Amino acid sequence: MRKGILSLTAAAAALTLGLTACGGDGGQTSTTTSAEASAEASQPAAGKIGVILPDSKSSARWETADRKYLQEAFEAAGVEYDIQNAQNDKTAFQTIADQMITNGATVLMIVNLDSGTGKTVIDKARSQGVATIDYDRLTLGGNAAYYVSFDNEKVGQLQGEGLSKCLADKGAEKPIVAYLNGSPTDNNATLFKQGYDGVLKPKFDSGEYVKGPEQSVPDWDNTQAGTLFEQMLTSEPKIAGVLSANDGLGNAAITVLKKNNLNGKVPVTGQDATVQGLQNILAGDQCMTVYKAVKKEADAAAKLAVALAKGEKPAASGSVKDPETGQDVPAELLDPQAIYAENVKDVVADGYVTKEELCTGDFADKCTEAGIQ
Repeated sequence: MRKGILSLTAAAAALTLGLTACGGDGGQTSTTTSAEASAEASQPAAGKIGVILPDSKSSARWETADRKYLQEAFEAAGVEYDIQNAQNDKTAFQTIADQMITNGATVLMIVNLDSGTGKTVIDKARSQGVATIDYDRLTLGGNAAYYVSFDNEKVGQLQGEGLSKCLADKGAEKPIVAYLNGSPTDNNATLFKQGYDGVLKPKFDSGEYVKGPEQSVPDWDNTQAGTLFEQMLTSEPKIAGVLSANDGLGNAAITVLKKNNLNGKVPVTGQDATVQGLQNILAGDQCMTVYKAVKKEADAAAKLAVALAKGEKPAASGSVKDPETGQDVPAELLDPQAIYAENVKDVVADGYVTKEELCTGDFADKCTEAGIQ
């Protein structure tokens, strides 16, 4: 028995010696086993992920939702990250990108301010071996490695259908419909318009609806939207419906309508399911909004970014064609949801906004009426 123990001890000692490697000139030794070394080699350290958000004024979502969900996803994956907001400043956007690359970002995820600035940033990143992801907005001609967003033409379709539903509910006959489009430099705004034009243009062509004044709002600026809509209403006081491309623009129109005692009488659309937009719906001042489950978008983008940071080449579930280059861009596109007064509760149940945020003051009773628990 003792002989067997001695033999095992000797074998163990020999194995330990076999796995001990000499250090450098200092003669230091390492006791890493071959199994541990193999595991470390198969799991290289992840790179750093840089994210540039566009602003905090056009929509509350960028800071209240996207930043939060991306941060949570990166921390859960244990990767290093840096999330910054360009605050609608093109110079700052490029400076932030340069700093992120200089500071070791191996993946850059951007929400472009316009395709020109976005392409400049993507081109520089690619030239330095940095993987790129277009988040929410496609950079035309940018050739990012991936694009993650919602089906934005469907967003517009839901808005067009929503406005039609609300006009029908009010019994409108040959209503004059005004457009408050998004920023002309944002490809998403183009896609939204394609979606709602697909619903409303046949009604204009048939004479069922009358096409009213139309304006695109530079940089999605809500203040400019209010000024533009006031001018529109002055030129056409009988506007009966407003196709507004998001909740911020919609609220700008509603503010003008309130001044003219027309709020609640003229249906207004929106998008993003912001607290303000949902409260406008509960108050009866806004017809509908479009809910985009930002957590799903952020999680899909973070999954791609983490994989790229680890040196992997993840597959995308689909692709979109860049209308400028004609090239297919690997893409993840998520489904949006139309929200009316009767299903505002779905947004709360999903955790996108909380009851505490939404049901303040005079909205407490309206939340109860809407079945918000």
